[in-house]
Amino acid sequence: MDVARPYAAVASGVEGEALMVLAGTTAPLTGRQIARLVRRGTSPSVSAALERLTAQGIVHRQPAGRAYLHTLNRDHIAAPAVVLLADLRSELLRRLRDAFERWDPAPMHASMFGSAARADGDAESDVDLLVVRPLGIDEEDSRWRAQFDALNDAVYAWTGNHAGVIELDEAEVERLRRDPPAIVGDLRADGIDLAGVSVRALLEERR
Repeated sequence: MDVARPYAAVASGVEGEALMVLAGTTAPLTGRQIARLVRRGTSPSVSAALERLTAQGIVHRQPAGRAYLHTLNRDHIAAPAVVLLADLRSELLRRLRDAFERWDPAPMHASMFGSAARADGDAESDVDLLVVRPLGIDEEDSRWRAQFDALNDAVYAWTGNHAGVIELDEAEVERLRRDPPAIVGDLRADGIDLAGVSVRALLEERR
């Protein structure tokens, strides 16, 4: 799955790009505005795509001077599928949070970071996760390792991407605070909390 454009697994063309823009707002947009907002496509290709989508009834078009304003026809029977595609990143986060909620032993912390969190990767990008093992749980604990295996399998099944997991224990977190590697900058800037203590609390220096 293209982590920047998860909807491209199903709607990879310019029509899909235009629909994702319109699904994200109820404000009418001109073709030129949509062309500026799509991740892929030129102004002529977006204009042609909007013509086709209007003919299919999934997009409403109304004249506004010399331009046209476009909105997603949310009454169209395909509209729920379009909205779902536009929200696939949120669906991935929901599934990850649900998965960690069922962990026993539970992680002290779990978060997503990197290109999947920033939404700027591609189909080859890993889904980067940081997981902190709680005190008292050995790295080779069979229940703990089984959860990791299940998580790796689930992420691949959900996305087609591998999970890039960094696993630490609570003692290693203190070293992370004292001598922060590059990952700490990514976590501070883009980390998305999934379970346990927040990224902010995790990286906060103890006084």
